[in-house]
Amino acid sequence: MQVKIIQVPRRFVADEWGGTETTILETSRALRAGGDDVGIFTSLALSDTRAETIRGVPVRRFPYSYPFWGLDDAARRDMDKKGGNLLSLSLLWALLREPGVDLLHAHSGKRLGAAVRTAAKLRGIPYVITLHGGHFVVPPGEMSQMLAPIQRTVEWGRLFGMAMGSRRVLGDADAVLCVGDDERAAARERLPGQRVELMPNGVDCEAFAGGDADAFRRAYAIPPERRIILCVSRIDYQKSQITLVEALAELLPNQPDLHLVLLGPVTVAGYRDKLDARIAELGVGERVTLIPGLRSDDPLLPGAFHAAEVFALPSLHEPFGIVILEAWAAGLPVVASHVGGIPSFTEDGVDVLHAQPGDAGDLAAQLRRVLDDPALAGGLADAGHRKARRDYDWRAISTRLRDLYAELIAAHPRAAGR
Repeated sequence: MQVKIIQVPRRFVADEWGGTETTILETSRALRAGGDDVGIFTSLALSDTRAETIRGVPVRRFPYSYPFWGLDDAARRDMDKKGGNLLSLSLLWALLREPGVDLLHAHSGKRLGAAVRTAAKLRGIPYVITLHGGHFVVPPGEMSQMLAPIQRTVEWGRLFGMAMGSRRVLGDADAVLCVGDDERAAARERLPGQRVELMPNGVDCEAFAGGDADAFRRAYAIPPERRIILCVSRIDYQKSQITLVEALAELLPNQPDLHLVLLGPVTVAGYRDKLDARIAELGVGERVTLIPGLRSDDPLLPGAFHAAEVFALPSLHEPFGIVILEAWAAGLPVVASHVGGIPSFTEDGVDVLHAQPGDAGDLAAQLRRVLDDPALAGGLADAGHRKARRDYDWRAISTRLRDLYAELIAAHPRAAGR
């Protein structure tokens, strides 16, 4: 049975890309390839394009607002980039009017999740919500940073949240999906009786199997003799690139051929400023290249992986770490923080080396092990590559998701009237 699914993320733009966007796009592409009708409804955050098609998946965007008095333009921009609790009545209206929908899939809670809940309830169809690591397991420090733009403002949108049941989004969902095992455990504890499923991220192994390393080096003027440590991640407190810069400073005296590439969109401008200041303070500016994001379809992206010698993910909080799968698909050894969902799919000393989050010395030590031991580096890379292909190809992940959709649609009361 072919089905029609609407995916509803908070924002979705090609030049501000991350793991959530990759997951939504790749599962949608795989489901469409199997004959299902899957589209994306989202807000106009960071975009002025109402409708477009991204790699075969139709995307529709709707006007929105942040219902706070006293919110300036800079704060709105910060909320667009990360964590903004937006309100879009036009998106709700579109969800109610779109013909033939069988299931709604929310990728955000709060007011947007409440709009999905309301539309599903009024239409008599099931809905699911994916927690992309932003609900039960966000560290207090990161939460305070996310809420910083609305300090000293007055919220006038609470009534909309109350009317749409924003506090009941998780409890009323037909299933709550978690990308990481730590979030799944927390969700099961906090939502007794609710259906909570692990639905990990995946990777397009073929897309990262090849890449033009020389083209990437030429594009960013990185000398061919430099050994690249690569980090692909949002420029954000959560990702802790400053820890990686400090590790680089420890490594350079004995390994002067190293070069650090930090690739990812800037989601917290204040953190970018602190990162730049720390680079200057340590005197490593000539050995750091910061690239504020590449489109997911830019050939320089796989080129970056193939130009690198090791991949590093120094996060303080990481729901899953989809970039680890991408590094594995490209055949890279990985050093990553022992935090969040990372330990649930990686094995220290087998396919990754774990480092303590926020500890530049330990991160430098683990990177040194990989850089100094080609046999270790090759073994980690080979094991990760095999695991990515065996367990995390998008086709396998999307089949699991499609089976869940079909089960929930068939079990829903509306199915009896078909």
